[in-house]
Amino acid sequence: MALSAVISEELICLGAASCNVARAGRRGTPLVMLHGVTRRWQTFLPILPSLAARWDVWALDFRGHGLSESVDCEYRVVDYVPDAVEMIRRYCSEPAIIYGHSLGAMVAAAVAAEEPELVRAVILEDPPFETMGNRIAQTRLLSYFQGMHQIAGSHLSIDELVSRVANLQLKDPFSDHVQRLAETRDAAALRFTAMCLAQLDPAALKPIVAGHWLDGYQLDGMLSRITCPVLLLQADPSSGGMLAAEDAQHLHERLSSCTKVNFAGTGHLIHSSKPQEITTTVHNFLESLEDQRIATSLRAGKEPANENK
Repeated sequence: MALSAVISEELICLGAASCNVARAGRRGTPLVMLHGVTRRWQTFLPILPSLAARWDVWALDFRGHGLSESVDCEYRVVDYVPDAVEMIRRYCSEPAIIYGHSLGAMVAAAVAAEEPELVRAVILEDPPFETMGNRIAQTRLLSYFQGMHQIAGSHLSIDELVSRVANLQLKDPFSDHVQRLAETRDAAALRFTAMCLAQLDPAALKPIVAGHWLDGYQLDGMLSRITCPVLLLQADPSSGGMLAAEDAQHLHERLSSCTKVNFAGTGHLIHSSKPQEITTTVHNFLESLEDQRIATSLRAGKEPANENK
């Protein structure tokens, strides 16, 4: 399987925003990739070429992130959902597979619940859910995002911005322990984070630090309406994962078709720290969908289309 891909970028109009989208891969079944809050589509570069060898990949910069326009909105999780829905409806020729990380995973779940006819399957990489909702004040994440909010959209030099990012504090609310971000990420990762923050609308962090990010996001009501196959990728909470074990188990029990894979010893950015392992897992899951599609076509007496000629 080829591990190189020609990636093009363009601005597309999605409702109130002009959004940047990267595209790569074979023409066929679309695979839409949605990044986490503060990030941009390039976060998926460690795994995108492998996926583009098999699928028609669309990687979106969310509103207020990367090269997409900032929008006068609340930037709650639910405010990102219409952009993903409109992109799939307008630009994808058939139901899409949605791969979402963190915020992107929560948006992917909402799209699958609200517009099931647009979604073939969803891949949820470490969605935080209430870890960044009701429980955020009980975690080190609150101090982290408060610090990010102070430097987002900054016009500082890259070296100064990297220094500020490296010194972001992760404060344990139940002890005096403080860890610098530089203790958890290497220098190159800190530089990428700094550039993402330079392009971020600071307003995107307001609902997180104010505790309103999940307002209007009704997870339990959505789960029963997600009928497509789901791959749930859980990072290790003891290593910085954000999906709590009880939340992961709740999803696994409530979803009609959920395959759950744990990444022990791996933090929130699974696609960055374990790219080979995660692409193998994702390919195995997606090929099972292809096998099922082909079997269904054969039972119906139809010759399955070769989407990836």
